[in-house]
Amino acid sequence: MPIDVSPVPQDLRDAAYNNGQAVPGWGEKFARWTEESAAIRARHAATMDLPYGPRERNRIDLFPGVSPDAPCLVYFHGGYWMRNSRDMFAVLGEGVTAHGWSVAIPGYTLAPDASLSDIVAECGAALDWLTASGVRHGVAGPLIVSGWSAGGHLAAMALSHPGVRAGLAISGLFELAPLRDTYLDEKLKLTMTEIADLSPLRRPAVMKPLAITYGDEELPALVANSHAMHAARARQGAAGDLIPIARADHFSILDEMRTRDGALTRALLALA
Repeated sequence: MPIDVSPVPQDLRDAAYNNGQAVPGWGEKFARWTEESAAIRARHAATMDLPYGPRERNRIDLFPGVSPDAPCLVYFHGGYWMRNSRDMFAVLGEGVTAHGWSVAIPGYTLAPDASLSDIVAECGAALDWLTASGVRHGVAGPLIVSGWSAGGHLAAMALSHPGVRAGLAISGLFELAPLRDTYLDEKLKLTMTEIADLSPLRRPAVMKPLAITYGDEELPALVANSHAMHAARARQGAAGDLIPIARADHFSILDEMRTRDGALTRALLALA
């Protein structure tokens, strides 16, 4: 029987990574979160929009905890490195702040105004600033990095920073090569060097705990990324659980960060 070697049609390659298409109505959730986040940010006006670098989006929002020495969740937002902003996601700190944690939410320049190499470097600069200057704003505890979707990739990359103790990657992307064949590359313009150097699956495992989580109703490509990343780290002896979230899609999974006993809140507490 002959083997079908015809290329995968473009629309199917695009659909494999199009989370918005897979979950109609996600924009309403994000609009609601943005409104709720604005109220949270208003209560912490003195520590909003703190500059960590020279570019417009090189700003970080800090939500100090009950003690300067409390653990600090550093959350990198998603949006395929080309959408969204830090001010939409203050609500995602509610789970850990109920336990006294601090929260830091850095912004970063979006593609195509920045390459993925630039974005990863900016996230590193935000962590540099936080370790050096956070104490002046009441944030001096151990850093636990996290992020969702593209932010899951950024959290995995940030795990190697000396100020970071552990991480939680949510619905992350850990192998970049397939993205070059999708609509996403119109803005990302990934180079072969970036694919080789910035795909966490191709890098030696960082020997710090990294929990990896995904929703069991997510696109198969995202689920496969999480399984592959966890398996690769396990083969190298790196610590970290693989946490599937039942009945969760790419967007509803984040609800598990909003309550003090949510599954992702519990995963973060365990990492600290």
